[in-house]
Amino acid sequence: MTANNTGTDGFDPTVRFGLFDWIDSNGMQIADLYEERLKYLEFADQAGFYCYHLAEHHATPLSMAASPGLFLAAAAQRTRRIRLGPLVYLLPLYNPLRLTQEICMLDHLSHGRMELGVGRGVSPYELGFFNVDRDGSRTMFQEALSTILPGLAEGRVSVEGEHFTIDDVQVHIRPFQRPYPPLWYPTDNPDSIRWLAQEGINTVTHYAPIKVVKELFDLYKSEWQEHRNKEGRLNGHEPDPKLGIVRHVYVADTDERALSEAKSGFAGFIHNFNYLRTAHGDTSGRADYLADFEGRMADGLHIVGSPASVLAQVKDQVEATGSNYFVGSFFFGSLTFEQTMESMRLFAQEVMPAFRPAS
Repeated sequence: MTANNTGTDGFDPTVRFGLFDWIDSNGMQIADLYEERLKYLEFADQAGFYCYHLAEHHATPLSMAASPGLFLAAAAQRTRRIRLGPLVYLLPLYNPLRLTQEICMLDHLSHGRMELGVGRGVSPYELGFFNVDRDGSRTMFQEALSTILPGLAEGRVSVEGEHFTIDDVQVHIRPFQRPYPPLWYPTDNPDSIRWLAQEGINTVTHYAPIKVVKELFDLYKSEWQEHRNKEGRLNGHEPDPKLGIVRHVYVADTDERALSEAKSGFAGFIHNFNYLRTAHGDTSGRADYLADFEGRMADGLHIVGSPASVLAQVKDQVEATGSNYFVGSFFFGSLTFEQTMESMRLFAQEVMPAFRPAS
């Protein structure tokens, strides 16, 4: 992929639009929930969304698709253009040999449309279900990543480490994209941002206010400029890193209707989001703030309103943060299929065209 244009900071300024999803529970039969999502993706594929990113969570109503690769394989058969990727595979929960092969499969099933998101997991409860200690998950992540990437690039998987031991196994399937699909790692941690920029890895922030996002992205751009010509970067085969902001998005014909319906739908989502914390009596993590719809609106974490209002909010956030990738969470909580589809349609028809480069 090559840049369409280059800004003064060296980045392609073209703003692309993606989708982020948890597939959280809404009381539907699971088969029907999956079918709805696939119909959304058929629309998104035609409407020009760049990529669909799917989270991985376990034993929680926050995610009814604990295996992102399995769902994305189905999505690959219902779409033709939109890119598809886990955001993220929780590397401490996978055997590196098995995951290396599954990544290759998904990249081929999608004909090279895979985006490879990796991470170590943020929920100590979910990691604990697999007997993984969160404090030790960082070294597991590093060990797994340093095994999987050479396995994808070279066709051999080998590691003798603290957590994994694999004795030089030849892999007879290689990725469709060489050396491997583009890498992603979401974070709002400045130390992680430095590492990502040095390696040219795409990133998104989920919950950071606008001012914090700008500081993170300015730091990324500075580090990236310094290291952009360094040989051997992990994502050096991708010339245009994407710096993305993830926001809950809901569009309706009027501001009043959009606010009312989004707030109602969000209540179901935040119940799912806080489920494991509540079950474990955990009052940390700013639980009250997470449920404060108006407070999150004020901080720019929700973008809700009529098409004109949403367009103005998206423009403000993209310009204020220096982002070149806007990722909407359109599917959440108790919103109906009809509500969400109309919201996506209005966004695609009345917001996205304003960001297309002039011919």
